Amino acid sequence: MPTRQNSVACFLLLFWATCGGAFAGEPRGSEALTVADFRRPLLLARFDSNQDGQLNATERKSLRAAFGGIDVPLLPETAYRYTLGKVPSHITDSQLNELDNTAKDNRLSDAGATLGRVLFYDKQLSKNNTIACASCHDQELAFADPRRFSVGFKGGRTGRNAMSLGNGRFTNVNGSRPGFFWDERAATLEDQALMPIQDKIEMGMKLTDLEQKLQRVPYYPPLFAAAFRSQDVTSDRIAKAIAQFMRSMVSFNSKFDRAAQAAGGNDYSQEFDDFTLEENLGKSLFIDGVDDIAEIGCAHCHVPPSFSMPKSFNNGLEVEYSDQGLGARDVPSNDPFSPTNDGKFKASSLRNIALTAPYMHDGRFKTLQQVIEHYSSGVQPHANLGLAINGEENATGGGSSGFRLTPKQKTALIAFLKTLTDEEFISDPRFSDPFVRLEN
Repeated sequence: MPTRQNSVACFLLLFWATCGGAFAGEPRGSEALTVADFRRPLLLARFDSNQDGQLNATERKSLRAAFGGIDVPLLPETAYRYTLGKVPSHITDSQLNELDNTAKDNRLSDAGATLGRVLFYDKQLSKNNTIACASCHDQELAFADPRRFSVGFKGGRTGRNAMSLGNGRFTNVNGSRPGFFWDERAATLEDQALMPIQDKIEMGMKLTDLEQKLQRVPYYPPLFAAAFRSQDVTSDRIAKAIAQFMRSMVSFNSKFDRAAQAAGGNDYSQEFDDFTLEENLGKSLFIDGVDDIAEIGCAHCHVPPSFSMPKSFNNGLEVEYSDQGLGARDVPSNDPFSPTNDGKFKASSLRNIALTAPYMHDGRFKTLQQVIEHYSSGVQPHANLGLAINGEENATGGGSSGFRLTPKQKTALIAFLKTLTDEEFISDPRFSDPFVRLEN
């Protein structure tokens, strides 16, 4: 009986038979394919039999059959531009340069990010072809997972909530280079890209097996050739391409950005004319702190304009942590004022935070209201606590404390956090699923 690999290897005979005169002469090996062969005009010309500009279920089945039964990317007629676009004037070039974690040997290119996009959405990166990176990072949710714990290729559950990926490029806060994931175990985005692929719960692949697997997939040799001037599929290039795609996920078009630009400069303490009274109050609490004490404010840990964290912090979720976060790794304390790293976690950027529920490393909070309530009155007195707080304990004597927010302040903070939502980002076709799937 023919194997799946043999079916993929012989796809060309079917493809050229289906495409007729589109490819004149002798059938070429997969090395002769180019990225243009997977662009929308060519594939639609051959498989859109009713010429309505779309592929219905029957046409999608024909396309899959021509490629040996696999999903195929349908790339845009004109290649997407992934290099950094227009940035609002309240964010200066010097700030961006300081924040940018782009590796010197992996500069962002359109071809590299295009390859990264295909890899990000390709379920063939998992052992049983059921899970892609995008399975746990949904664009409409700012590339977060609405489930408390993500589901792996065998149905197992991850130990932590999947983080939002937006603005991962700009995490070099205050000149530091914090790692990625909740416990900073990945030093770079390139390292981060490969870890879920190898994870025994998430995708379950060995990198050597993945290289061989993808080398046989017809669309990867031309995509790798376009990005790296070589058709060879290597784990280093896989990591670099996915990292390029993730670095292209830049979100700078929220109501906050437009209001800050209209206000001129980057003094976020001033009132924004384009904000409501409630949003300005929330901004003041976030930026300047409660009672104008900056240490009792969100920006102390979530630093504008990236709203990313300079390092992992303990935010008083528990006194005894079942998940120690950074503390589970054998690294020195990241703060001279805390004895250990127990209970310290590094969250992703707060941009688009209204879309990325549930919250915290274990997804314990379902809503922003619950998050704000924790910081108001639910902070536990851990030895590594990284927050300045009002008071020693709550009114009921339960031992917890916090910022002591009024109901009005709580709703104002939530109103401000919602101004960080970028509707354009979550619908940008550059970041969408490129594959033609049977269920489309």
